[in-house]
Amino acid sequence: MTTDESDKMAVMNAWLDAVCAELGVGRSVMDANMTGLLDLIRDVAHGPSRPGAPMTAFLVGLASATASTDPDVKARAVAERVEAVNRLVAGWPATATSSDR
Repeated sequence: MTTDESDKMAVMNAWLDAVCAELGVGRSVMDANMTGLLDLIRDVAHGPSRPGAPMTAFLVGLASATASTDPDVKARAVAERVEAVNRLVAGWPATATSSDR
């Protein structure tokens, strides 16, 4: 990872720490799914809908929120929902123009 990328990740993590503290949530579920969520957001942004990418991540979180109070169970629920949306992305028709996204 380049220094620029390392700096970006450090800023992202500081931001996420602050958001977690503000919202009163632990990071364990997010940390367990960080790579999958970032990949999903990238794939949605470069595929079906750029503005839909952050909202897709929100919907994955919302759908996973009531899975359990156990962080390990929640982490698995997020991973399962990321996989489900990845299947949707893979099957989404590539007919939209970049101006439609």
